[in-house]
Amino acid sequence: MSYILVVDDSPTIRTSVEFTIKEFGFPIKQAENGAEALDTINEFKGKGEDLALVVIDVNMPVMDGISFLKEFKKTDRFTPVLILTTESEGAKIKEGKDAGAAGWMIKPFKPENLKDVVMKLIQ
Repeated sequence: MSYILVVDDSPTIRTSVEFTIKEFGFPIKQAENGAEALDTINEFKGKGEDLALVVIDVNMPVMDGISFLKEFKKTDRFTPVLILTTESEGAKIKEGKDAGAAGWMIKPFKPENLKDVVMKLIQ
């Protein structure tokens, strides 16, 4: 079974992302920050389960999205990571892409745009 992991320190954002992309049929898990996301991923993989996609914010306490991405890509180069953030600065976007982000979307997002991007990334 493959999961989608939604990582954001805002419960409202996590819930709205989950609501928007649940129609793709993947079970969705949530985490509040990058460190919790890494723990959740290790738990999946320990059970032999897989990850289809990670949707993550940049600005979070404990571990931010870019730090998560750098750590995650050390052990998983293939699972796409979509950054969904308020950050629109070119240097920050480049940092995310350099760290391995498959896509970058600015909040607030339009549900149809998020669905389009997710569909491209999970195919």
